[in-house]
Amino acid sequence: MAENNTADKVKDGISNIGPTLRSYLRILKLARKPTRKEFLTIAKVAALGILAIGVLGFIFYVLMDIVPQYFIPIRS
Repeated sequence: MAENNTADKVKDGISNIGPTLRSYLRILKLARKPTRKEFLTIAKVAALGILAIGVLGFIFYVLMDIVPQYFIPIRS
């Protein structure tokens, strides 16, 4: 019974390839090369996002690595 169910899923997946590829091609036909201004705007936004994530990561690093030594007593 499980083999039949798997075979049916494979057949359904194969039969859906054509319409899926057609939708991908339709989107590619609508796509265009961005203008220089659009590209620079997208690049700036991406750079700001990367910078923001880096700053947050550094802040978490400082909080998790340096700050706890002032609150946890060292046992000797």
